[in-house]
Amino acid sequence: MTHASTENLNVVSFDSMPSPGEIKARLPLSDDMAARVESGRNTIKAILDRKDPRPMVIVGPCSIHDPVAGLDYARRLKALADEVSDTLFVVMRVYFEKPRTTVGWKGFINDPRMDDSFRIEEGMERGRQFLIDVVSLGLPAASETLDPIAPQYYGDLLSWAAIGARTTESQTHREIASGLSSPVGFKNGTDGSLDAAVNGCLSASQPHSFLGVNDRGETCIVRTRGNRYSHVVLRGGGGRPNYDTVSVSLAEQAMAKAKLPANLVIDCSHANSWKKPELQPLVMKDVMGQIREGNRSIVGVMIESFIEAGNQSIPKDLGELRYGCSVTDGCVAWDTTEQMLREARNTLRDSVARRKS
Repeated sequence: MTHASTENLNVVSFDSMPSPGEIKARLPLSDDMAARVESGRNTIKAILDRKDPRPMVIVGPCSIHDPVAGLDYARRLKALADEVSDTLFVVMRVYFEKPRTTVGWKGFINDPRMDDSFRIEEGMERGRQFLIDVVSLGLPAASETLDPIAPQYYGDLLSWAAIGARTTESQTHREIASGLSSPVGFKNGTDGSLDAAVNGCLSASQPHSFLGVNDRGETCIVRTRGNRYSHVVLRGGGGRPNYDTVSVSLAEQAMAKAKLPANLVIDCSHANSWKKPELQPLVMKDVMGQIREGNRSIVGVMIESFIEAGNQSIPKDLGELRYGCSVTDGCVAWDTTEQMLREARNTLRDSVARRKS
């Protein structure tokens, strides 16, 4: 029994939300789609286990705000992924939740109409539908885990997950990561430090027990076995990039000291490109060169990419939004994306072929 004078003093209302099971019943995962998700996860695990010599490329918009443009991008990416598949394993970045330093649009699930109406139940259903559409094309999908409950609604559709720089120190997110069904990357902290990411991997690899919800939306104790496919994502920070050979070597040493596999994904965006999207191709070129020269710890890269270059503010009149242009971080354009992946394939084709043989 609640006591009105001491509880929920700053809560305006408790609106009902469909349970994960109800959303999944409306938008079920078919056997064919489940097989595709499993195949994507198994390939990424094989890359992390050094059984597949191809690096993965996690590429896509900073955030999904327009499912029509997002699916247009996905169709283009599928064709490009097939073209470079002998050398690169392409995963589409499908981010629905955006952590904010202060305030701002929190992403498609939180506010799908982009008008501060916060129709989360609508955003969750439309987000799951978008993931189904992407997986149905034959593309594996990646996303960031931000809300502790959200993975119950669409985690079955993800082949890779990220814990962001702002939450990599969070015990809650480390616990969640320990129970995720997909491999998970921990980004280094916003200050550039590696400790939080390395400790996040260590924590997530162990069993945990914590409060959560089940498929029926009931509060429960979640008990996990640990996720041994956690790894570090280098995204720069503290006023400097960390994709260079010295930074990569230091990261390898830190992971060896922690007795973790030296698996590193390099984020070409964020502080590694000084938040200038036009510098992402230079980062990519440098990283591909390191792999070609024999580096075995770099298992993948991340790229923020959309149909149009740059980004835009959200206008009051949503009809003024530019099609295929990010409303969060700036992205490289589609033609630049094609060039980046084709050049990466040309750079690595021979070395990947040698590793296969």
